[in-house]
Amino acid sequence: MKYFSFQEFERSNTATRYAIDNTMPEAARRNVAALVDNVLDPLREAWGKPITVTSGYRCQQLNKLVGGVATSMHLTGHAADITTGNAVDNRKLYQLAQDLNLPYFELIGKKYGFKWLHISWNPERAKRNPA
Repeated sequence: MKYFSFQEFERSNTATRYAIDNTMPEAARRNVAALVDNVLDPLREAWGKPITVTSGYRCQQLNKLVGGVATSMHLTGHAADITTGNAVDNRKLYQLAQDLNLPYFELIGKKYGFKWLHISWNPERAKRNPA
């Protein structure tokens, strides 16, 4: 984990506002480390500029509050919502993730107007087409 920290994945304004403990269990920490090592650090290295995690790990209570689906990969530490800070660069980052042929499971950006990107990784699941 060269460019990202566990604290970034636990940080949540919603969790703070509602006094929710969003500390990751050990299994989620291992999954976050694998997501970072296999997808996010290589993407950040190629991008050459900071990438911000806007939503990483989510405990059940937090996931429900933010409207996450019951099967969200955020619950297990396999997913992150990320941004460069603007939609134009997020679109470029989305394309870069594809061009690098990173082993992500999901890459979603168009659906959100590139306000942020959702990217996930799970070695047990086949890669999906970008959305």
